[in-house]
Amino acid sequence: MSLKKQFDSLDIALAGRWLFYFVLIGVIAGAGAVLFHYLCGLGMHYFLDLMAGYRPNPPAGEHLLLPHTDTPFNRWILLVLPALGGIVSGWLVYTFAPEAEGHGTDAAIDAYHHKGGRIRSRIPFIKTIASTITLTTGGSGGREGPIAQIGAGFGSFLATRFNLSERERRIMMAAGIGAGVGSIFRAPLAGALFAAEVLYRDPDFESEVIIPAGISSVVAYCIFCLVFGWGSLFDSPGFKFQNPLELGPYMVLAGVLVVTGALYVKVFYGVVDIFHRWKIPNHIKPAIGGLLTGIIGFFLPYTLAFGYGMAQDAIFNKLAISTLIALALGKIFTTAFSIGSGGSGGVFGPSVVIGGAMGGAVGKIFHLLIPSVVATPGSFVIVGMAGFFTAVSNTPISTIIFVSEMTNSYHLLLPSLLVCSLCYLLAQRWTLYENQVKSRIDSPAHAGEFMMDILQTIKVENLSHLIKDVRCVNENLPFSEFKKIFQTTKQHYFPVMNAEGRFTGIFSSTDIREVIFTVHIEDLVVMKDIMISNLITTHPGEDLNTVLFKLTQKNIDALPVVMEDNPSEFLGLIYRRDIIAHYNAHIQKIRENEEEITIEPQPGQ
Repeated sequence: MSLKKQFDSLDIALAGRWLFYFVLIGVIAGAGAVLFHYLCGLGMHYFLDLMAGYRPNPPAGEHLLLPHTDTPFNRWILLVLPALGGIVSGWLVYTFAPEAEGHGTDAAIDAYHHKGGRIRSRIPFIKTIASTITLTTGGSGGREGPIAQIGAGFGSFLATRFNLSERERRIMMAAGIGAGVGSIFRAPLAGALFAAEVLYRDPDFESEVIIPAGISSVVAYCIFCLVFGWGSLFDSPGFKFQNPLELGPYMVLAGVLVVTGALYVKVFYGVVDIFHRWKIPNHIKPAIGGLLTGIIGFFLPYTLAFGYGMAQDAIFNKLAISTLIALALGKIFTTAFSIGSGGSGGVFGPSVVIGGAMGGAVGKIFHLLIPSVVATPGSFVIVGMAGFFTAVSNTPISTIIFVSEMTNSYHLLLPSLLVCSLCYLLAQRWTLYENQVKSRIDSPAHAGEFMMDILQTIKVENLSHLIKDVRCVNENLPFSEFKKIFQTTKQHYFPVMNAEGRFTGIFSSTDIREVIFTVHIEDLVVMKDIMISNLITTHPGEDLNTVLFKLTQKNIDALPVVMEDNPSEFLGLIYRRDIIAHYNAHIQKIRENEEEITIEPQPGQ
């Protein structure tokens, strides 16, 4: 077999191994999504339906697992049921896995950046059970948090089991996030993009994650749909954008979504902060949050649980403006109390409902004012879903695709792009994902890689002003004469020249230590006897990453710079500290330029 064929076969084997990993992650994430969906369906039947007689409508793409019971609707049971769920969920989480509290996607982001992609193997199981209990007893939350941790947890487990590197573990963990989210919301493309985009606040993507997450997401999506049927999560009448004048109302919608998004984030983390500072046992906190949720649900039952059926009704223009506004505001507080108190669930699902409700309210108002321009208020529901989650997550691209796939409304891409872009620009200071970092530069996961990338773009010749013109000594200079020079200088490295002025070696103050204290041989030793002739040098065309590698390899602080085509022509010394200082100044300049082009939010927003 030829060498080329051997390499080709190795590449195929490596690709096949990684394909197997990503398919396996997709299978587990898809199976986890199926299991979680079944558990949610059973919980809704036995808790909300059988105990409280509350039967929220599902979205068009979902169907009942069990027929409705005959239990009459009871608001008083609905008042206390979320608190009961909070007791069980709180005990489960804080006893076995405290890091499973809250919304799981943020925990996965933290694991990616700061923990090398490590997630304890018990987390997905605890998160699944705790989230099922929280959400099916009336707690407001989404499915993406727990299912993201199922996929991420298995990806992390698989990477650890096969002794893969930290980088490979992070990739597999992110692939699990994409697979879980893409399957449960029937949006495989968006799931892959979301896993790559949600890690950062800036419009940055983890490019190495997209293909692995895409493979896993497709597999998980197929498994989920084989069990629960194909098609999108929501149905829509086939809206089309056909009137450019409609962009005006859409811009107003973006402003409303930004204000609502800021309120959502501030309320959510305000509740989180209050419960964290509250000096009571953590196990009790989700029960108190559940009771507060139940109080709101007593008056506004449709703000409990998932709320996807209300969003579906809003798309078909079945809800009044007052109901839509009450749904949005009520959902903000029920989600904050349910999840912010330590309950378990996601924040994407409620964001879809809140954004859709606010979008529907704005659409209906403009339909009343200018019906010839805004003919279909339901289209504002769909665009509102995308814009609102963008405003609270800093994920404009994946969110546009998410909502398009979830609602099968690809003809609204243009207004969605406008609204999401405006929401992103105006709401960058707020995010539900506190563990997002600004960009790849700021991620501990890429600190070394980014430094290498930057240093590889800078040549020694770019630092010509930092190349020091130091004092050289002749190789035949007696050591006794050099001592006089050494006493009058702070220089630590001394290049050595021959009689023709050619660079032949170098020595440091450390190298003369043995000779300097032996007075009887001072006149016998010349600098040629002390210098190091086996030289490690650099030249103006070499990149700084290579220079730093040489400095580190030999544990020295300076490197001689010589001409590339004439190594005996000495140009000066370049110091490690100057290289690092130049790198830091370069990074600072990049950040300052980014800040200059960033559009700052207006005061008071």
